[in-house]
Amino acid sequence: MTATAPVLPASLEVGAVHLDVPDLARAVAWYETTLGLTLHEHGGARASVGDGTRVVVVLHEDREAAPPGRSAGLYHYALLYPSREELARAALRLEATQTQIQGASDHETHEAIYLADVDGNGIELAADRPRSAWPEHLGYAGGPKPLDFEGLMGTVAGELPRPRAGEGLRVGHLHLHVGDVEEGLRFYRDVVGFELQANIGSAAFVSAGGYHHHLAFNVWNGKGAPASPPHSIGLHAWTVELPVEDVTALRDRLEHAGHPTRDVPAGFVVRDPWGTAMTVQELKP
Repeated sequence: MTATAPVLPASLEVGAVHLDVPDLARAVAWYETTLGLTLHEHGGARASVGDGTRVVVVLHEDREAAPPGRSAGLYHYALLYPSREELARAALRLEATQTQIQGASDHETHEAIYLADVDGNGIELAADRPRSAWPEHLGYAGGPKPLDFEGLMGTVAGELPRPRAGEGLRVGHLHLHVGDVEEGLRFYRDVVGFELQANIGSAAFVSAGGYHHHLAFNVWNGKGAPASPPHSIGLHAWTVELPVEDVTALRDRLEHAGHPTRDVPAGFVVRDPWGTAMTVQELKP
């Protein structure tokens, strides 16, 4: 990066994740039951779920949607809980619903539990440690450690599973499949303005404001992975929220670099080199 490279503001937030699903009622039921999310809106072919105050996932029904195969698109998205206790309560809910997990890790900056939703979309349930406890290398030096489940669950010892997630839940980050890490950096770092936190060759991790990562992208579906075909289960779009002046500046950069944008309320949509849609909107007060 040069001294004049764009940098996104530390106030950046990741907004709602939009997913394409083949059966809206089934997906809504899974998110309500398994993750304890609250239904915010359900109309026609779209529904939104969250913590009762903030939408974190928007589900779009596409009856023709099918698994995309080894293509670019969603690897996982992270639901970030406001405390370690709330992550433990999410784990209690998974146990009560007999939901299989795919893994669990301690990343030093945050603790994480991995699973897939009813349609196979990858999800990371996470809770950040206080920034003062983050190592200088942000957990990338030695790779993740096993999650201390006993310690995590000890924070809610004696509690029964709660039917609903508490307030304070939000989307923490996105992790994408791409066709080329360096091309991903040319778009997401050099044009969009995320700062590189780690490049491990097969994956890169970028963020704003020194966060461990707001976005990661990998070539684990194969270098040169193509765009997802039409009518694919998976990521419809993800959302970045910025102050209004930064929305305007980012749009100018993207247009100048040859990346067309499309108007949406309070912002715009742009697609990365693999067709993955990123919605950029004004940060809500």
